[in-house]
Amino acid sequence: MLVFMVDSLKARIREKLLRQLNEDGAPDAEWDDPRQISVEEDLEALDAVAEDDPLVEELAARYLVP
Repeated sequence: MLVFMVDSLKARIREKLLRQLNEDGAPDAEWDDPRQISVEEDLEALDAVAEDDPLVEELAARYLVP
């Protein structure tokens, strides 16, 4: 049996954002990392929209290498 995975743009962006957060490690309690906060906010926004929302394209342009 063959199983095909749908690799949507939204899923690829989500994977990239999660990988970035994982690579950054735990946040420092004494210092807010603006980049990490931005990635977390973008992940939350991505999770809140549909696959065809313009935000998906915007985040793809920001985080995925062409």
